[in-house]
Order: sequence, then C-alpha cells, then structure tokens
Amino acid sequence: MATQIKKSKLEISNGKYCDCPTNHINCLTAKEWILSQIGVWKFSYESRDIRDKDIHPATFPISLPRRCIELFTHAGELVLDPFAGSGSTLVAAQDCDRNCVGFDLKSEYIALSQSRLSNPEQESQQIPICDDARNANKHLDENSINLILTSPPYANLLNRPRKNKSRRGQLRQNDQYMKIEQYSQDKNDLGTLDLDQYQCAMTEIFTDLLPLLKEKAHCVINVPDVWMDNKRITIHISVVKALTDAGYELRNTIIWDRTNIVNRIGIFGWPSNYITMGTTFEYILDFWRPPSHAS
Repeated sequence: MATQIKKSKLEISNGKYCDCPTNHINCLTAKEWILSQIGVWKFSYESRDIRDKDIHPATFPISLPRRCIELFTHAGELVLDPFAGSGSTLVAAQDCDRNCVGFDLKSEYIALSQSRLSNPEQESQQIPICDDARNANKHLDENSINLILTSPPYANLLNRPRKNKSRRGQLRQNDQYMKIEQYSQDKNDLGTLDLDQYQCAMTEIFTDLLPLLKEKAHCVINVPDVWMDNKRITIHISVVKALTDAGYELRNTIIWDRTNIVNRIGIFGWPSNYITMGTTFEYILDFWRPPSHAS
C-alpha cells in the first residue's frame, strides 16, 4: 500500500553503499561520463513505460530519470520527486538501487506508482506518498536529499482541447483529438494555475525544498515549451526564474531530442510562419544548491 500522510519523518536511508571515492558525484566510469557530457540526449521507450494519455497526460520514459539518477547520485542515496505522477522516477530509482520518495496529490497516481514497483531483494526503498509537495519537509529531514528530479505540471496549458496540429491529415482525428488533458481540478494542483501563478507557486515550493537538498546536490527538471494561440509559451524560462528566485543555481541546460519517438510530423506553419515543433524537443534543466561560503 502507498504510504499514508503522517507527521513523523520517514525512515529511509540516504547513505551511499558503493566504494566510490568521496570526490566522485556518481558511480560512472570515465567512458560513461563522456556520453552524458553531450548536451543533447535521446531516450527510447520500453514496455514498462506508460504512453496512454488516458492514464496520465504527460509522462517521460524511465530511461530519462535513470540517466539523471546515475549521473548525480551513488547507489543507496536518496532521490526526491515532488511531482511523481505515474511513478517513472520511482521505477528508475528502483532500477538503480537508489532510495526514492515521490509525492503526488492524486491517490490514483500513487496507486499507479505502487503497482509499477516490484519488490526485489535490495536495500533501497521507493516510497510514493499521497500528499502535497509543499509538505515534503514534514516527511524528510534537512540536508537528506541527494537529488531532486521531476517533471512538474505545465501550468494550466493542458487545460484546453487537444487539436493535434503536429499530426498529418486524418491522423489528427485520433482518440485524443479535442480532449482536455488536465491533471486535476484540485486548487493546489499547479496544473490549474496560469503561468504567472505557476511561477510563483514553483518558487514557493522549491524554496521549501531547498533546505532538504544537500549542498552541491542537483535538482533536475524536465519541461517542454508550448505553442498556443500563435505564441510560444516559454515554460522553461518560468521554471528557471522560479528556481533562481528560490535560491538554486542553473548549472546546465540539456535538450531532450525526441525526434526518434515522434512519428509522421505534419507541416506546421509553412510557408509563412516558421515554428519549431515543440513535440520534437524538451528541456532538461539542471540546477544545484550552491555551496555556502563556509564550504
């Protein structure tokens, strides 16, 4: 069963149990490190991934959080996903033998996350919690998190009929056509807020999360931009501003190249309005908690 909301702190480990030197931020070899230095990443979906938008409107493949977890943590350390959704970060943490806590407002998503977690005989724990990310400090200690990794809601930009403009001809008329893919109607859900409210809420939430994160530990956020009403809605810029205001420092911007998983893209904007297809790429924004002056 999913962990219930409680006032006491979670009993979950955050100590590494690998033999890596203390100055290493991960367990990667030099050859593995080189692959992650490239600022454009590609991922493929696997059978365990959820791609049905009726189950969840916006998911990433397990391979995305797995790469981030392997890049920024050691075996046994603790990962936090404040917007766990379908639980892909939790599944990736289990694959990598990392401890992980994931929060989500919807009990249905918590149940889904739990159903995706097997029970292997390993030391690490993966715990989905039905609660607001604003309450994470009620469950977790300060300086306990080695990595925050998430894909937050995209403000209220999913709260509109889906027109499938990136698809060709009759392919637009699929089962998602004209559907509204909103996460929920919960007033605490970031998916109900306009972009200005969303940025303020992200600042508030991540300000509260910052003390939980160890100094020089990373916070990785995956977001797209959205084209709507002939305007580009730059969600990634709002996220950068929100986290900078919350005290984080942007370290790297990585492009998720999605061209290998997007099929049959239609002509969009030709011949008079050049528009890059938002379905072909997303942002992976890498922040960290800056070291104190005493460090």
